[in-house]
This record gives sequence, structure tokens and C-alpha cells, in this order.
Amino acid sequence: MPAPLSPVRVLIVEDEMVVARDLKVQLHEMGYLVVGHTPRGEDSIRMCGELHPHVVLMDIELAGAMDGVVAAQDVRDQFGLPVIFLTAYAADDILARAKMAEPYGYILKPFSERELKTVLEMALYKHGAETRLRDAALQNQTILDNMLDGVITIDERGLIASFNNAACTIFGYARDEALGANVSMLMPEPHHGHHDGYLHQYRTTGDARMIGVAREVQGLHKDGRVFPMALSVSRATQGGQTTFIGLVRDLSAHQQNQDEIRRLAFYDTLTGLPNRRLLVDRLQQAMLASWRTGKYGALMFLDLDHFKQLNDSLGHDVGDELLKQVAERLRSCVQEGDSVARLGGDEFVVLLESLSSHALDAATQSKLVATKILEALGRPYQLHNHTYTSTPSIGIVEFHEDKRSLEDLMKMADVAMYQAKSSGRNTICFFDPQLQAAAAERSALEKDLRHGVANHAFVLYYQVQVNDQGEPTGTEALVRWNHPERGMVSPAEFIPLAEETGVILELGQWVLETACAQLVQWSQSPVTAHWTVAVNVSASQFGQASFVANVDRALQKTGASARLLKLELTESMLIEDVDAIIVKMNALKQRGVAFSLDDFGTGYSSLTYLKRLPLAQLKIDQSFVRDVLTDPSDAIIARTILALGHNLGLKVIAEGVETAAQHQFLVGLGCDAFQGYFFGRPMAAPALVQQAQAAMDSGANS
Repeated sequence: MPAPLSPVRVLIVEDEMVVARDLKVQLHEMGYLVVGHTPRGEDSIRMCGELHPHVVLMDIELAGAMDGVVAAQDVRDQFGLPVIFLTAYAADDILARAKMAEPYGYILKPFSERELKTVLEMALYKHGAETRLRDAALQNQTILDNMLDGVITIDERGLIASFNNAACTIFGYARDEALGANVSMLMPEPHHGHHDGYLHQYRTTGDARMIGVAREVQGLHKDGRVFPMALSVSRATQGGQTTFIGLVRDLSAHQQNQDEIRRLAFYDTLTGLPNRRLLVDRLQQAMLASWRTGKYGALMFLDLDHFKQLNDSLGHDVGDELLKQVAERLRSCVQEGDSVARLGGDEFVVLLESLSSHALDAATQSKLVATKILEALGRPYQLHNHTYTSTPSIGIVEFHEDKRSLEDLMKMADVAMYQAKSSGRNTICFFDPQLQAAAAERSALEKDLRHGVANHAFVLYYQVQVNDQGEPTGTEALVRWNHPERGMVSPAEFIPLAEETGVILELGQWVLETACAQLVQWSQSPVTAHWTVAVNVSASQFGQASFVANVDRALQKTGASARLLKLELTESMLIEDVDAIIVKMNALKQRGVAFSLDDFGTGYSSLTYLKRLPLAQLKIDQSFVRDVLTDPSDAIIARTILALGHNLGLKVIAEGVETAAQHQFLVGLGCDAFQGYFFGRPMAAPALVQQAQAAMDSGANS
């Protein structure tokens, strides 16, 4: 295009308001027209389309997600405008990135009015000269000026008539291989299969959609590689014969340059992790997603303990190697969809998304990931010829439908990280004091739980079960945790944690073997020889492929009679893979083991499955027994369970019987057995036997 008439229109892209103001004054005094100013790279692209400047003065470091180098690349590609960089930085890496955008000038701050004017005039002159040359090339020497690009001519049948050296290089074919071949061999699917149809449509309708329209398409190399290319097609007719002329340019290097610009803008050059700029963008998206879905997210700040000492003693090359290995280990600790970033130095960030919608569960999930990171980063590193052990301090802040700003969240995670350092390093701290306390409590309880299992801190209590005559027929084994500091810990507190952490497998096997050993002891006394023991089985226990073998081992190890062992299952265990459950139950039933369905009526039992299960007993849940005398619905449910059980040939036991009135009512309904405080609280085996003996002696005396 010809040089613009005065005044020259200038767009300023600068995030320092003072610099922008001074620029406006200088440009006005030099006779330039400032058409707009923005501090953001994203806005500069829009303003170029709206304000039609002749030249753009662009700062490299800008506010927002897009820096000046990326913005300049897009301005040049979309509008062909000259861009002059303004910057206070002269570092080699910044200059290397800037060159990729092909600027028309580069001014270091601070600069004089003369320097500014000279660079502007040179840039406008250079741009005008380039534009005039380009126009002349398009008008007068289209083919000659593109000889560095691929030039391919084809006839109306789509056969290649000429193929220049550049085309040979681009596509990998020798000229003799290409001449006379169909041009579709240079196209990947679906265009390869459609090309003959395009030509036929042109011959029959004259539709020439490709003619005169430059576009980016994909080319197919001889080796099968698909690559990006620019293609423009013209048409020439001579002697009634039409020839199509295709000009081709391989855009691989151009695309690589764009990718490299974005990589340098958004990724850490040492570790390849996202940098602060990309992290901020992802955190903004994560906060929006949390608000939309109601699920928690977590932001973790990590700092390597004593990293400066490593740099000072072994050098920065060794320190850089540690940072790269830390980055790899962090990547392995998170799931797809989560993010790991490096802020700089030895500071890293982990962003977890789509955690639980419940605060405590989300804290547990993030604590598990943080613990995994502690373990992974705590393993020894091989740094060149040195073996080195490093540890991190981790601060965590959670967000959920958050009204806090992004900056506040990052500050909170940073504060929590320094809390971790102050707590002795190599540890985890939550910013939220309540979550921190809850996570610490849960972690301590889990540690104590594992220690308790290993050191036999658990005991079995037994609650008596009686028949309709009030005579003891057996017991239910109930595990208790005798904690050295807390005393007796409620099963409601530690059983869910044991199931969640997998400790229930070891604990459950101990309960089974201990109960079997108690059966053997009771078999020595005529008072208790006929007693059964009911043992609760967790879903994870029963789901083990080795469950039947585990029961066999307990029976064989103790010498207990299988016919006196009763295993209690819950309805929730019957939701999945009922066939596999039935196979295991039948295998144990053949050995003499009986099964009771616990908490019946509270779950999702299917009557179809119920009649297939080899059960001996149904247990009416205590929630129905509690109000059986005052709530007609509970009375109907109890009556229905009894009728169903008896119709299926099963015995029915009611748990949670606390009064004589409840007992008499259930007896009247035909209930077979009973368990509850009315007959006795859970107690240690010796006390239970003593109670039974006393009751027997009292009956004999009366």
C-alpha cells in the first residue's frame, strides 16, 4: 500500500500509564495522530480492526493473559501492520522471542524524541517499501516472485503438468515422479478423495471456489506426513485450454515459531511446566467451574526446603537438575485435569479441581494428594554425580463457590506454605484453621488406627442374643478400640475411617479369628457350648477374591465349629455383582457357616435376589424397633419383615430391643430372636458368661 497521508495514525499498547501519557504528548508534537491506547494485548488486536492505525507501538510486558510478542504476531498476521517494540528489557531471551514476531523496530526505554521519530520513520518507510514491492509482485510477476515457493500447474483433468524445485522439496517427490500424476496425491483425506469431484463440478458449472482465494490447507508429504501449507490458485486460459497454477508455501516453520512464541509466553523454559501467566488463567477457570458445579477445588503452594543451600554448595546446574526432576515427580502425583505449575525459583503450584462437594471430604482428598507429593519428593534424587534428598513444605487453600479474589487465594496458599515451614518443614498446612484442625485430627486418627491394629489395641465385646423364651442362644461380636489416650473409641468414629483407608481388611480378619477363638473357649462349658457368634463383614472384606479362604483360615487356625459361626452382611453389599456374592455364600454354607442379613429394611434389597441368597436369618433394624409401639408405620414394617422372612423359611431377629413392652409386642408378632439393652449391653466375654451363669443359677433356684 502507498505510504499513508499525514497525519500518521498510531496505536499505543502500553500498561504503564505514565509512559503512555508521555508518548501521546511526544507523538502529538511530532505530528502523529494517536488513535487509541490500551494496556492489554488482547484489546490491541480488536482495536487494530476498529481504529485502522498505520503503525503500532507495543510494550512487550503487558497486563492480561497475552504479552506483547504474542499480540504483535497476531497483529502482523491479521492486519499486516508494522509493530515497533517498546521495552525496558534487553535480555537475550526477550530479544529472541521478540525477533520471532518480526517487528519493524525495537526501542529501549528510556528513549529520546529523536530516537522515537527515527524508528517510526524507518518503520513506516520499510513497511511502505515492502507493501509496494508486494503489490508489484502480485500485479506483474506473480509466478517469478514466488519461485522460492512451490509452483505447480495442472490441467483440467487434475494431472500435474509442471512441478518446480521448491515443490519437490516441499512434498518430497522427484519431478519425474510428479509429472503426469493426479494432484490429489499431494492431499490428505478427505480432499484426496473429493478432488476429482471438485474438477468435475468446475467443468460442468464453472464453480471455481478455490480460484483467487488464498487459504491455509494441509499437504501430504511422500513419507505420509501431513503438514500445514498456504495455497493460492490462479487460472490461465490459452488456445481454449485451461491451466491451473498453484502456489504453495510450507508453513511448518511458521507454525513452529508461533508455537514457540506461545510456549515461551506460557510455559517455564526449564521444567516445561505452565508458568504464572498460564496458572492464573487456569485458576480463574477452576474458580468459575467450582462456582458452577458446587465442587471444591484446592490450590497448593510448594517450596523446596533448603534449596538455596544446594545451589550455593553444588552450583546452579545441579539445582536446575533438581527442579526438573521435581517437576516430573509432581506431574506423576496428579490426575488428568489437574495442573502443576512453576512460579519461579524453587516454588511450585498444584491446582486440584472437581473435588468433593463436601468440605471435609475435599480436605481429605487434597490431603491425600499432598501426602503423595511429600512421599514422592522425599525420595532421593540422583543429580549428576550427587545423591541428594530434598523435602517440600506444602500450603493448601480450598475454594468453593468462592467470592475471594484470585490474588487472595494465592496469598492464602503462600501463607499456609510458610506456616508449614514454620512447623518444621516437610509438612502440610491448610490455610483454613478449621480444615487444618480437621485434617490433622483425621490424619492422627488414621495413624493411631494403623498403630492400634499392629499393636492389638482392639478388643471384642459381645452382646447376647436370646430366643422367644428369653434363653441365650448366641452373641454378636462388636469391636471396640481401647485407645491409650481417648479411652474406648466409638465404632461409628473409626469403622468408616478403617473402611476408607483399607485398614478394615486387616482389622476384619482379626475380628473373625478372635471370634472363632472365643467360640472354642465357650465350647468347653455346658453353659455356652451351644452359643453362636455373629460377625459383621464389611463390603471390602467380602469383595476380596480370597474371602472364602480367609474364613477357612480362621476356622482352621482356631479349630472353631463352622456351624456356630454366623456372618452378618448388609443390604448395601447386594447392589453390585450379586451372582459373585451368592457363589461365595454357597461355598461357606457348605462348610456350615450361616448368614444373617443385617439392618434389613434400610437398604435396597430386591426380593428376586433375596430368595436366591442362602440366608438363615433376617435382622430387623433397630430404627424400626425403637418406635414400634408408637409409630404405626414401624409396626407395619416389623410385621411385614417377619411375614416375609417366615415365608422364605428364614428366622427373624430384632435388634435394639430396650423395653419389656417392645419385647412382648415382637413376641406377639412371632419374632424368633432378640438382641438389645433389655437383655444385656455389649461386654467382655468373661462378664457375659458370668451374667449368663448367674441367670441360669437364679432360674434353677426359683
